[in-house]
Formats: sequence, C-alpha cells, structure tokens
Amino acid sequence: MMDRTPSAYSRVMLKISGEALMGDQGYGLNPPTVARIAQEVKAVHDMGTEICMVIGGGNIFRGLAGSAQGMERTTADYMGMLATVMNALAMQSALEELGIFTRVISAIPMDQVCEPYIRRRAVRHLEKKRVCIFAAGTGNPYFTTDTAATLRASEMGCEAVFKGTKVDGVYDKDPNKFADAKRYDTVSYDEALEKNLGVMDATAIALARDNKLPIIVFSLDAAGGFRSILAGEGTYTRVSG
Repeated sequence: MMDRTPSAYSRVMLKISGEALMGDQGYGLNPPTVARIAQEVKAVHDMGTEICMVIGGGNIFRGLAGSAQGMERTTADYMGMLATVMNALAMQSALEELGIFTRVISAIPMDQVCEPYIRRRAVRHLEKKRVCIFAAGTGNPYFTTDTAATLRASEMGCEAVFKGTKVDGVYDKDPNKFADAKRYDTVSYDEALEKNLGVMDATAIALARDNKLPIIVFSLDAAGGFRSILAGEGTYTRVSG
C-alpha cells in the first residue's frame, strides 16, 4: 500500500556515511542495519518522493586514512570509491528485497555490476520512481562523497540534500561529549563554513550555496525520522541561504 501522506519534497538526495551501515560492528556491513535503513527509504518512497542516494565508503576503506598512512593519495581515493560501490550494491539488494526498483550508477564504468553515469538516463529512472544510488563519488580523487552528493543532487534537480547522521541536527560542538552543546534549527551556508560546524566538507557546502540547494541534517538512527521530516514534522537543522 502506498503512503498517501503528502510530502514536502518531490525529489531529494539522501547522503549517508559508510559507517552508518556498520551497526555495532567496527568494520564492514551489518545486514540488519542495511535492511533498517532500506525500510526508512521505502517509507519515503511510498509517499511518492523520488529518491537519489549517495553512500560513503568509510566502513570499508577511507582514502584520507590510507593517504595518512603513506599510501599515494590518488590510489587511496580510488580505493575509497570502490568501497562506495560495494555499499551501493548492498543497499540496492536490501531495497529490492522490499520491492523497490533500484539502480546503482557509478562514476567509474564497471558495466558488469552497475550502470555508468549518464545524466538523462538517471533522470528517467527517477521519473519511473526507481531509487538511484550514485556510487564511486565524482569519479575523481580529492573529492569527498559529500561533494558527490551535492553535485548529483544539483544535476538531478533535487530540492534538498538530506544528510543522515547519528545526531538530530547541527550542534556548535559534539552533543555526545558536551551536555551544553547547542543545536541550531537553521544555519546559513556561510555560518556553517565560518564556524566549521562539520555539516559537510567546505567544497560541498559551497556548491550547495552556489546552487541554492538546502541541506537538511537529521538523525538516521531515529525510526521514521526521514519520513517524518518530509511530512513536515521531525527534528532537524536546515542549512540554507
């Protein structure tokens, strides 16, 4: 049964970290956690919202960490991009278990496992109510998956980027460490950059600002949190002009 609750958005980008797929493990994929996030995506999909996704690869390999340990940066970043493809395929499998047609679209061609990125084809998938998971970042080293999410959201004509985290918005400091941490309901792009609030990396925020693309930061751990925000409820921080 389709959820007939009206959504405040018709097309959105959901950006989550690779670590979000680990669950309580210290590494890799936790299938029950992947399935739970897929249920969150399904709840929004059932509202009629078209969904793009970008998933990081930090649960498998993080390019910056490899570079810090002496690996050549470009090679390390390409390894991180391959990790995002693995996560995207896992999420595709979980979504299709729920009956949602899903396409993994990679910035690095690997035809046996996913589609190459062709903008018009991706838009058509969204129009057919398929979930599009964009993998392999931008296809270039030195760019994060945050930047890839903002770039693809702009290209796809998304109305907002939803950044799923472990906390229910943007704080002036880590709320898990400081009891007096202050949560922002709204924050400007420039303020997020100036105060280094950790919403996304600076390149992603600047790209969102240039394209007037709001960033909605919310807790992915709260059951039904993604859906409730699109229904006009929930707790979150909006980063915009």
